[in-house]
Amino acid sequence: MGKYVVATDDNFQELINSDKPVLVDFWAEWCGPCKMIGPVVEELAGDVEGQAIVAKMDVDANSTVPSTLGIRSIPTLLIFKNGELKERLVGGNIPKAVLSQTLLKHA
Repeated sequence: MGKYVVATDDNFQELINSDKPVLVDFWAEWCGPCKMIGPVVEELAGDVEGQAIVAKMDVDANSTVPSTLGIRSIPTLLIFKNGELKERLVGGNIPKAVLSQTLLKHA
């Protein structure tokens, strides 16, 4: 398992302002597809360590950022670089290779 960052309403802005690409997985405990992609995201965190940042945000514990970003369905995975939204991926069946490639093209 890789080391992912726990994103919160409080640390989100600082987190996405990195000059490395930042993948944020918006999820909830009760969400089936989130449980499917969760381990993939956590594994990816280890694969891209040093090249990118992987974070997970529990939408039940943090409501400000998801509503500001218009997160309507979960899991939603957003990729940021220097505070700017670069990619939006939705759904629980995104292969790790696709996630990795999409994230690292912004590295």
